[in-house]
Amino acid sequence: MSKRPLRIGLSARIYHPQVGSTGLQSKSLQYLEQSVAHWVMSREVMVFMIPAVSGDGMVHRSSIRLSDYPQYLDGLLLQGGADINPQTYGEEPLHPDWAGDRVRDAYEMELLHEFMEAGKPVLGICRGAQLINVALGGTLFQDIATQIETAGAHVHPDYDRHSHAIEWTSDSGLARMYPGTQGGAVVSIHHQSIKALGRGLMIEARSTVDEVIEAIRLEGKPYVLGLQWHPEFHPPGSEVLLDCTPILNEFLDAARSRRW
Repeated sequence: MSKRPLRIGLSARIYHPQVGSTGLQSKSLQYLEQSVAHWVMSREVMVFMIPAVSGDGMVHRSSIRLSDYPQYLDGLLLQGGADINPQTYGEEPLHPDWAGDRVRDAYEMELLHEFMEAGKPVLGICRGAQLINVALGGTLFQDIATQIETAGAHVHPDYDRHSHAIEWTSDSGLARMYPGTQGGAVVSIHHQSIKALGRGLMIEARSTVDEVIEAIRLEGKPYVLGLQWHPEFHPPGSEVLLDCTPILNEFLDAARSRRW
């Protein structure tokens, strides 16, 4: 009998009800961005969105807990989205637009810790990398453009067609994955970034323009990797952008090794 496909959980983005709205916009919505799901599924992996268990589910409540998911899933991917609320790492928002989503912060931090406790691998993308850092006691720059004097462009109208160069350290996991190279071009869209590192984390890569941290990894076990860029936006076979297949393969290999 062949082994079952890997099962990877994706954290949910959350759309909160808008005051005064009717219809669908008056409801809490939980969703995922299609590209990231398809990127993971490109390796014949089953993807499951993990809904937050709190919220306004007034019709039916469930006894399912986030701690139940690592028992049945082989790994976790934290996808991008809204800012992390600065209060989550002990600061006040410097601008109302940077208040982020504290509900999602709490949900994803609990989810992250449950998967880590179970020894299951975690990959964080964009917000996901920042969430990993904050969950382990780190902090963020609330706005790169105004808080880093040498800041390059990390937000651009071209969105997923905007890229910049990164370089990794010679002793990093990325260096082992890409022997003979020192970096590449990535699609990286974010106005916040990692400031002080969380416990046990090491820097894997930085932007070549301004040294903004672009990748982090947890030392030792379990497998936890955070990418500030969006590998799901890199077209297969691109001659310009970094081929992120080795990263996906490493994450899935870690999940496969923990499959019960």
